[in-house]
Amino acid sequence: MSSRKNVQIAHIERQQIRELHGSLIDIVSLMNRPQRDEQMVKEAGIALDRALFPLLVGIERLGPIGIVELADRVGRDYTTVSRQVAKLESLGLAERRQSAADRRVNEAVVTSKGKAMTDKIDAARERVAMAAFASWDPREIDELVRLMRKFADTMGDEPDGTTES
Repeated sequence: MSSRKNVQIAHIERQQIRELHGSLIDIVSLMNRPQRDEQMVKEAGIALDRALFPLLVGIERLGPIGIVELADRVGRDYTTVSRQVAKLESLGLAERRQSAADRRVNEAVVTSKGKAMTDKIDAARERVAMAAFASWDPREIDELVRLMRKFADTMGDEPDGTTES
């Protein structure tokens, strides 16, 4: 028997859902633009193919991470991501290994050289964000961070967006 979750019913109107969805589409569209990755690579002062950029960051943030899961998260085919992770490996930025938990799973981990590169990316992201939030009140930023985390956690609770009954 499935467990029953204590679900609070949110009072949200259809128009608010539509506006929220529109905002998310705008954000995802901006984040997925290749020019954005190129800008971040340039701002970080690193040399990295823009196709490898989100993979390196994903491996550093989520690793060790299975290649299949990484492919799913970046919306790319497994074989493509596997080749791209091999490229990261050849550059000394990541390495692949068998998962200790499940030897059938190949996972990627960031190397110290890869971590040094993502540290530069983080510093560049911080500079860009500081400029973007320059006119925001600190309380607005706190609230945005808190609510974005809450929303991400809520959406991540169930892969299909439903709750158990």
